[in-house]
Amino acid sequence: MFDRRLITNFDWVLLLTVCLLAGIGMLNLYSATSNWDAGTPIYVKQMAWFGIGLLLTLLICLFDYRHLEYFAWPLYIGGIALLLFVAIAGKTSMGATRWIHFGFFNLQPSEVMKIALIIILARYFTRRGHFHGHSFRELLAPFALIGVPVLLIMIQPDLGTAMLLVFISMALLLFLGIQRSTLIGLSLLGVACSVAGWFQLRPYQKARISTFLNPESDPLGAGYHIIQSKIAVGSGGLFGKGFMAGTQSQLSFLPERHTDFAFSVFAEEWGFTGTFFLVLIYLLLITWGVYIARRAGDRFGMLLAIGVVAMLFFHVVINLGMVIGLLPVVGVPLPLFSYGGTNMVTTMIGVGLLLNVSMRRFMF
Repeated sequence: MFDRRLITNFDWVLLLTVCLLAGIGMLNLYSATSNWDAGTPIYVKQMAWFGIGLLLTLLICLFDYRHLEYFAWPLYIGGIALLLFVAIAGKTSMGATRWIHFGFFNLQPSEVMKIALIIILARYFTRRGHFHGHSFRELLAPFALIGVPVLLIMIQPDLGTAMLLVFISMALLLFLGIQRSTLIGLSLLGVACSVAGWFQLRPYQKARISTFLNPESDPLGAGYHIIQSKIAVGSGGLFGKGFMAGTQSQLSFLPERHTDFAFSVFAEEWGFTGTFFLVLIYLLLITWGVYIARRAGDRFGMLLAIGVVAMLFFHVVINLGMVIGLLPVVGVPLPLFSYGGTNMVTTMIGVGLLLNVSMRRFMF
């Protein structure tokens, strides 16, 4: 029998916050791409993807999230299989092989892998983890679970998503606790891997990092994106230039203004006041997710919520850091705001998991 408490405990704050962010994002996409003539408008496609994501969110709310613990391994193995398929027969675009072409849409398995990794780690630490500080030996199995998809995504290559998987996983590990000696050892190992990894990066990836340090060294090449983004953000001033009145976007100086640099368009049009309001909404989303995790009825639900919150948090921080020049440009979209079908659906699946955990906090 359906429990009526699921309806009375539905988390409207979370859902309305998500809808507000998505709505602002669609208006921003309308402005950013208003002078494009090719095919279906980007904002219409984004509306369709949000509709699909919202439907999936509501469907996820219908079943008990605790059942996911039994499907964790099939989901993880399925995600690995999709990444392997990408490596063998994926669609290549702009020098990267990251997508599976299904005719009417392209699936990016690395996005799906974020949710699968959160679920498998939540299952693992529900059954074997503790809160007394994990040793290096106790983390070997989780490192293997993390390392396989990270390596497959690096091969594509997709440095941004690989970094996100590592950050999400480390957030979960730090939440659970790591012994001090282990944490110091891992930090030193991370530095060593970063140095060694520099020599494995593609030339364009090295150029992105070098450009981050000194974008003016190549203003018409590798540094063009970040320079134009900083001009757009800075020219917005206190109140902005007005809706559809941003010169950097409307005159096409700002590249990738519907994806990676969608926030730059918003900053130019609405200024510091508008961006401050937008960041406050994201802050509400993140803090409410932490609130849901704290109220979760069981360990598995708490870890699921922490994983989803970490995913959203690092997406926001990395994207905002990119567009204002504090971080290298690594192709990380702003959730619910930048255009991207797979990312929108993945984000909404994460929102569905948060809603599910929140609704069932009393059923224990």
